[in-house]
Amino acid sequence: MNRRQVIRLSLLGTLAAYTGIGPVRALARTLPLSNFENELGRYPFALPSLPYANDALEPVLDAQTFDLHHNKHHAAAVANLNTVLKDQPELHRLGLAELAAHYAQLPETVRETIRNNAGSSLNHQLFWRILQPGGAKQPIATLKEAIQIAFASLENLQTKLTDAANKRFGSGWAWMVLDAQGKLSVISTANQDSPLAQGLIPVLGIDVWEHAYYLKFQNRRADYVKAVLASLNWTQLEVEYLKAKALI
Repeated sequence: MNRRQVIRLSLLGTLAAYTGIGPVRALARTLPLSNFENELGRYPFALPSLPYANDALEPVLDAQTFDLHHNKHHAAAVANLNTVLKDQPELHRLGLAELAAHYAQLPETVRETIRNNAGSSLNHQLFWRILQPGGAKQPIATLKEAIQIAFASLENLQTKLTDAANKRFGSGWAWMVLDAQGKLSVISTANQDSPLAQGLIPVLGIDVWEHAYYLKFQNRRADYVKAVLASLNWTQLEVEYLKAKALI
């Protein structure tokens, strides 16, 4: 048994102790998340710095929104997560990805709060990374090939992401995800749910909560989604794709 399997089974034991779900049943719905990058570490979590200046994506995406989005909304999610975990010492050993993926197996009294705030913290980490200024403006290397196989073209992928983002009723996210068979697809999730909870690994995420765009774009979500797609760092997305592939 390798180290990854040991950590995985240890996590399952913790969850089983809370929920009564035995290791065999829980194993079927678990991703090997011990290698999932976790910039927030373990409890108590800390807000990671935005990896660029608030105005780095001006004039396409505005500085005021980035300031409020990161320093208020993302920060609140981290603070709320720490608050709910304070009295749950048995959960302190779980990473952010593990909490977001397995919220359904957590104690009912804290389940929804952890679902929302662990998901928000994790989702925003990815969102900030893939918008880093610089990098390739088109898919590269292995991700380029995978997009060609799954969607036939970048244009088709962009159409699917745009459709998923614009048709998400209310708040949520549009995603390009990787499944257990290594295939890319596009989905959307409500609120702050992570695709990890569905056994899918997020590679690209677009935040379509109103706080992500309303200051600049008001009710024009479609214009905001177009701006995000034009601002993606495909060099970083190649990194995210390779990281996701390492989990399957």
